[in-house]
Amino acid sequence: MKTSKRETSQKAETLRSNVQNWAAKIGVRPRRVQIQHMTTKWASCSPAGRICLSKDLLQEDTAFQEAVIVHELLHLRVPNHGKLFKSLMNAYLPEWEEAARGRVGRVCGYRDPS
Repeated sequence: MKTSKRETSQKAETLRSNVQNWAAKIGVRPRRVQIQHMTTKWASCSPAGRICLSKDLLQEDTAFQEAVIVHELLHLRVPNHGKLFKSLMNAYLPEWEEAARGRVGRVCGYRDPS
């Protein structure tokens, strides 16, 4: 079933709102949040503080969206996927790996080192 433009717009606003809520919880300020077509990633974060989210996320459940959002926002504090990064992911979203259901590879090229 195809999603209407209005429904897509509402989902995008909800996603943006969730980004702002999580940014406040984490204590970071993304300079810009955009939702765009992305073919290989769910999202990305630039060193300048720009968060890009894939339009495909609009069709995903909230738990998965949150895992992607928190992942990208944490990159504003920790630029890599080391132990500190994984510890923070687990602290903010203890069930993030379950929510991602094995799809973390598309989250900014993340590869679990374990």
